[in-house]
Amino acid sequence: MDFKPLVTLLAVVNPLAIVPFFIHYTQGFTRAQRRHTVVTASISAFLVIAASALLGLQILEFFGISLASFQVGGGMLLLISSMNMLNAQPAEVKPNTKELEDGAQKAAMGASIAVVPLTIPLLTGPATISTVVIYAQQAQSFLQLSALVGYGVVIGLATALSFALAEPIARVLGKTGINVMTRLMGLILAALAVELMALGLLKLFPGLGR
Repeated sequence: MDFKPLVTLLAVVNPLAIVPFFIHYTQGFTRAQRRHTVVTASISAFLVIAASALLGLQILEFFGISLASFQVGGGMLLLISSMNMLNAQPAEVKPNTKELEDGAQKAAMGASIAVVPLTIPLLTGPATISTVVIYAQQAQSFLQLSALVGYGVVIGLATALSFALAEPIARVLGKTGINVMTRLMGLILAALAVELMALGLLKLFPGLGR
């Protein structure tokens, strides 16, 4: 079984990097409220990945976008994400602090912060979705596609574990430890992004392979 999609997804989602955001947005929550937020965010992350794997190709077909073009574009997005991570920032493109604070205020008025902003865009944003769609296209059997959906379960569990242990993780790793881990994941993601782009460019321009 090919575990490259799982490694890539773990690098892109990187729930450890979102632990500080989770702590920030759940300040003042009761234990039950925090537990509910963990469960909701984990399930939401899985649903985004599963939907991207099962419906992403159909959406591309509807808009008439070629897989090779999407692969190059997705690879570029992953490369930009890796640059963010090498600077010890979360992989996904984030709104600025003011927007995040506004989002938190809206969440307090009724919307669940577990979905916005924790799951979208902090955990699963454009980079995650494009990664899943690219690997869904490469799946050659129902078993491989099912494995990709299964990796969404792993991501959900990793998210639940990271958030459930948020405070101990933050204490043990500290800001420096989380930054180091984020940079290491960014380096891995950069290599995977270049590989995805190269495959897409070879499809668009076969002459490059000569």
